[in-house]
Amino acid sequence: MMLVFPRDCRNFIAAIFLLLLPILSVAADSQQSISPPTPFFSVLQMLFGLGVVLLMIAGGAWILKRFSDAQFGLTKDIRVVSAVAVGPKERVVLVDVGETRLVLGVAPGHVNKLTEMPRPVEVDNAVSTAPTPFIIKLKEKLAARGEIK
Repeated sequence: MMLVFPRDCRNFIAAIFLLLLPILSVAADSQQSISPPTPFFSVLQMLFGLGVVLLMIAGGAWILKRFSDAQFGLTKDIRVVSAVAVGPKERVVLVDVGETRLVLGVAPGHVNKLTEMPRPVEVDNAVSTAPTPFIIKLKEKLAARGEIK
């Protein structure tokens, strides 16, 4: 079975390989002439090794972020459409779940469903001056709770 990597992943692996080539040449040269390393060379070698490790950690995080959502199928069923802060730690979030759009109130420690509506058909980014049904429903809910006058 042959492993097939996406194009971005192949480029990343090729870049790592090219970065490691100088190390291999230094290793080949050091076998020919054995001399005690100077303190400057030791510090330089340590910093280079640290840089390689940090690059590998960053590359691994990038790969996980890039491919994890598609692997678990999260991008198809659940999607956060929008979020707005209404307080220092409180947010109102629009979430599409299948054919349903949920309006959620999110605060530390709990999530409340404010309303549920059918998912709108995707339309071009046309700017509308009329209030959307979401704004009207949100104002109704807040008025019913006594949070808005």
